[in-house]
Formats: sequence, C-alpha cells, structure tokens
Amino acid sequence: MTGIPDALVVGGGLAGGALATALASAGRKVVLFEREAGQHHKVCGEFLSREAVLYLAALGIDPLALGASRIHSLRLFSGHRLATVELPFPALSLSRRVLDRALLDRAAYAGADIRLGARVQSLEFVAGDWQVRLAGGETWTARSAFLATGKHDLRGWPRPSGMQSDLIGFKMHFRLPPEQVAVLAGHVELTLFPGGYAGLELVEHGVANLCLLVKRTRFEALGQQWDALLANIAQGCRHFGERLQGAVPCWDRPLAVASIPYGYVRSKSDGIWRLGDQSAVIPSFSGDGMSIALHSARVAAACYLGGSSTSFYQRQIAHDVAIPVRCATLLSMLCVNPVGKKLIGWGAERLPSLMSVVAAATRVPSGALRRTGLDFV
Repeated sequence: MTGIPDALVVGGGLAGGALATALASAGRKVVLFEREAGQHHKVCGEFLSREAVLYLAALGIDPLALGASRIHSLRLFSGHRLATVELPFPALSLSRRVLDRALLDRAAYAGADIRLGARVQSLEFVAGDWQVRLAGGETWTARSAFLATGKHDLRGWPRPSGMQSDLIGFKMHFRLPPEQVAVLAGHVELTLFPGGYAGLELVEHGVANLCLLVKRTRFEALGQQWDALLANIAQGCRHFGERLQGAVPCWDRPLAVASIPYGYVRSKSDGIWRLGDQSAVIPSFSGDGMSIALHSARVAAACYLGGSSTSFYQRQIAHDVAIPVRCATLLSMLCVNPVGKKLIGWGAERLPSLMSVVAAATRVPSGALRRTGLDFV
C-alpha cells in the first residue's frame, strides 16, 4: 500500500475483518492490525444465526464451504429436566479460528493491508489524526481509527462494567465418541448448572465446542480447577456427563477470559469507531454475539462512507441492540441464580415454545437488519 491510509483498524476478529473488507472494497486505504501472528482460537460460542450467515454471504463468505455444521434445534438441560425446540431460523456453527482467517483473507483480497503479529501498544488522537504505535515502536497515522479488539480492552480505552461482570468464560474443543457426535448433530445444547451455564455444539470436522460461563465465586469454591468444574456439572446433569464421557480435549488447557462486561452498550461516542464487543456485549447463551459484530461492522462502514459522525454511528448501534442485549443479560442473570435456574428449566419443559420467543427477543431487530440493505425476512 502506498500513501497515507484512510483508516486504521485495531483487531482482526469478525468485526475488524468485515469492516476492513467493506472499506477496502469501496476503495479506501485500510491497514488492519492483529496481535496474533497466525490462526488462533477465541472464547466464543461459535454459533452463526441466520442474520450472521447473510452478513457473511454479503462479504463473499460461505460458512458451509468452510466446513460449518448445520444446527436446527436447541436442547435445554436444567438438572435432569430436558426441553427441546426447533430454532425459529436455520443456523450454523463454525470455529472462530477458521472464520476469522477467512474474513482476513477476504479483506486482503479486497485490498486491505493486513498486519499479523502486530501488537498495538497505544492509540491516540494527535493533531487531528489518529496514531497507532506498535510494540516494536513503529507508528501509523490516519484520519480515522476503528477499535475492534473484541472482549479484550486496548490500554487507554477501557469499557465500563456491564450489568453482569462477575462471570469467567471458558472454551474447549473436544473430539467426542462417534455415538455422541451422532446424538449432538444438528443441535446446540445449553446446560444450566449451579452458578453458570454451558453450551455445546459441533463445529467443523466433527469437533465439539464447549463454551461455558461460571460465576467467579463458584469457580473459586471448586478450587479454580477446570476438571473439577466439569465433574461438578456432570454430577448435576447426566446428559452433560454422557456427552463428555470418553471425549478427548483438543488442547492442553481451556481458553479463558474474565470480567466480561455483559449488558454493556455504548450510546455515546468517545471519538473512535467502536465495533463488536467494544460497542455492545451480549451474553454468549443468546447466540447473537457474532451477528452483532457483523452488524456493527456493516453499519460503521455505511456511516463512515456516507460521511456520518462517530456519534451518529454509536447512537444507531445503541438503538439497534440495547433491547436484545438487556433482555439477554437479564436472562443470563436468571440462569446463574438458583431460583431463576429452576424457573427457566420448569418453564422450558412445560412450554418449550417460550424458547422461540426468547430467541427472537435476544436478536438484533428485523427493522435494524433491513436498514442495512440485506434481504432479511
């Protein structure tokens, strides 16, 4: 790339990759900085709802061609209670390791300058321009900057606490026995347990993704031991134990992230374009985190290319996602509460159709999706 870039993008996840693709496709000079040097995993439920799939299609990415698994139903376990419901939309599941790389490759193909292994030390507004300083001392300057670092804050640009900030998130991929792969196929399973909840679904190549959230105090009571946590969940839910019986972990230890500000929604601009989890954080059980990331990228690109301000963009995103984020966070708080957990399990078992209502209430509204110009029904 020659000349001064128009935009700097910090973070190479879904939001950053989608934004870089959109701007580069429109002829803008974009430089994207991703701290990891190669493909890597992230703490994520890895659930792609219909709107996420449509956003990806608009960027030229087909998750099925990348090996994504199809999901048609949700199973909810609470103790020994079981409720099953067909999802109100077709869904897919694909690992972030594969999907993020596909987006970065797409952005590079569109003309964006992708800098892998580039750890950003600071981001500052200096004399009317944005300046990024990398760990090695290299600096880049542009008129606009986009912050898309996901669940991790960039030093100097913190997010406040959310409505529910006392959970620790874990993720582990497992190779399940063939009989358990067959039982899990086509389903996402949500298990409620004391102090948390866990989601299990197949991603590509028959691998199962386990993503769970647990209250910090609960994890400490179990000696802060991953194996003890899994054993405790399995003890209270035999279905969970059956799924992991004979399962082989794909990594030596799980990925983890703490102090996630669930329920956080930024409505006022601080001068920078904030995307994805830097703009709004929805609990993982809703399955809409990746959709929000892609939605924020598309809205930001439209606002930027149309000459709108960061303030206008931030108000628009807050308007679009505030209600589903709040609904999902309140439900998440119920899931980790003993009484709330029982009520959810009891209600889902007797009125499984309520789960479809919950799924609809915790998604980006159809009106906001249609405004982006895609054919959402």
